[in-house]
Amino acid sequence: ALTAGAALAQDAAPYYGDLKRVASLASARDRFASIAGKPREGNFSDTVLPLSGWKDCSLYGSGMYTCDSPGLPTKNEAEKAQARATDEILSCFAGSWLEIKDRSSPGYVVLHPARGPASITLSIDEGDSKDFILRMTLFVRGS
Repeated sequence: ALTAGAALAQDAAPYYGDLKRVASLASARDRFASIAGKPREGNFSDTVLPLSGWKDCSLYGSGMYTCDSPGLPTKNEAEKAQARATDEILSCFAGSWLEIKDRSSPGYVVLHPARGPASITLSIDEGDSKDFILRMTLFVRGS
């Protein structure tokens, strides 16, 4: 049975399916090559699999996928969005991922699966417009 919070998180996160697909690609031989789009400056490229509700999703090298939240006007709202996204992601992976509390800190959350090479970080950053963004980064550990 789902808790009320988990049920709300499932309703609020239309990106679940895509996030699961991205996470599964982290352990594939070619990693994120199948979702790479147009090259950007440096070692970045667009992705053909952006997460619904997130913006500026891109790939860095062969082992990192990143997306930003829409801008949030205050740091407090960004902290609430970070807590909500943490709950949503943990709910999305139905108990197979957990928060690594000793590597997390205010403004920075680290999530790992019970098995597999991927990690997700959720960090709060200040955007170009002096707003705040939540940056989700899924990367392959040890790559």
